[in-house]
Amino acid sequence: MLHVLFLFSLILTSTHVLAQDFCVANLKGVQTPSGYSCKMESKVTIKDFVFTGLGVEGNTTNIIKAAVTPAFVGQFPGLNGLGISAARLDLAPGGVVPMHTHPAATELLYVEHGHITAGFISSSANTVFLQTLKKGDIMVFPQGLFHFQINFGKRPSLAIVNFNSPNPGLQILDFALFANDLPSDLVEKTTFLDDAQVKKLKGVLGGSG
Repeated sequence: MLHVLFLFSLILTSTHVLAQDFCVANLKGVQTPSGYSCKMESKVTIKDFVFTGLGVEGNTTNIIKAAVTPAFVGQFPGLNGLGISAARLDLAPGGVVPMHTHPAATELLYVEHGHITAGFISSSANTVFLQTLKKGDIMVFPQGLFHFQINFGKRPSLAIVNFNSPNPGLQILDFALFANDLPSDLVEKTTFLDDAQVKKLKGVLGGSG
């Protein structure tokens, strides 16, 4: 009987220790792979749990004619440690989110209006999964896989995106290759592009070398 009571006491103690309602990010602290440290609870306010930026249309007057408005932990401290985040995706006609990956999260995209052609590529057999989505459609992009979104329509498109991480990470393939100082000859060797193509893309995206 004593053993049972002792075990029950340990369970209650462990549950109490783990039962923390939230850990609002202290954005002035250092971010680690496990997230930010917690803001003092006495300094937490309702503003930490509300984000209004997704109601504002993004500026799509750029080279990709697209805008992503993130509601990640850096903009929305209340998400810290909760394993979730969101973003707004605006695509003008002809807009594109180039091939990219989120190393830390799976993505779930919901089309609010317009049409969005989206796809991802599997890592095992390089199989392409492609679909044109309409209002009300949802598509999932598995964690770490290259994927993209394009608006081939004549009207703007809007999607709301959710991630199973407060900080999903982002790497856009084109920018990784052509928007830095990686020497052109190395880019050519690893992509099978010729020198003229590489130099042109570096010029467009601001790379050098």
